[in-house]
Amino acid sequence: MPKNEIQNDNLIIGRNAVLELLKSGREIENILVAKGEKEGSINKIISICRERGIVVKNVDRKKLDFMCGIGNHQGVAANVPAHSYSTVDEILNFAEEKGEKPFIIICDEIEDSHNLGAIIRSAEACGVHGIIIPKRRNVGLNYIVAKTSCGALEYMKVARVGNIAATIDELKKKNIWVYCADMDGQPWCKTDFSGGCALVIGSEGKGVGRLVKEKCDVTVSLPMLGKVNSLNASVAGGIIMYEIARQRLGL
Repeated sequence: MPKNEIQNDNLIIGRNAVLELLKSGREIENILVAKGEKEGSINKIISICRERGIVVKNVDRKKLDFMCGIGNHQGVAANVPAHSYSTVDEILNFAEEKGEKPFIIICDEIEDSHNLGAIIRSAEACGVHGIIIPKRRNVGLNYIVAKTSCGALEYMKVARVGNIAATIDELKKKNIWVYCADMDGQPWCKTDFSGGCALVIGSEGKGVGRLVKEKCDVTVSLPMLGKVNSLNASVAGGIIMYEIARQRLGL
């Protein structure tokens, strides 16, 4: 490989390297293109991404320089996942194989890698069968997510879908109740989580989106006794996950 095209586990740098990645069929989180780059093979890369539905993000060149270190990125880099993705069907089949009602976490636009990693770690400890994340406006399975999960990612199925609201509709058809963790809901500790359930955890700043919240069956909340009116997404999610786990264990 030419010196100006550098690869590591999660970032592939340089035009030829990215083109070869696209040819390989390997999973891709997204393609980063420096703002203003539209010449030569960059156009070919963008065209292929559009055909395959791969997310292309226009980023400031200085940000790309920082991410790529001393590597000459030539205006383009690709993020690849630190772990392969599963499908929603694989998550449901896993629950069935264990003889258990599905227990699923749905992340709605979680943008902080540390939060997603922490959610995966708590989910694995609570017996969650799988996590569903959106393809857009949500952090993927990058190096920081893998590191923050402290190994839990190796045991957790994560599915990435194009439309969270539509996925919720499909889960509900399978008799899975969907609970939204948000403000102004019923107390989490007085909620019956028996049966198949999916818990939606919203983004750090905006919470669960309006359309997704409307799709949910029940909204559950945690009491806030201090001066701040919200908890970190992974902390709130972890508390509710353990309540679900407690009920499932009959404790």
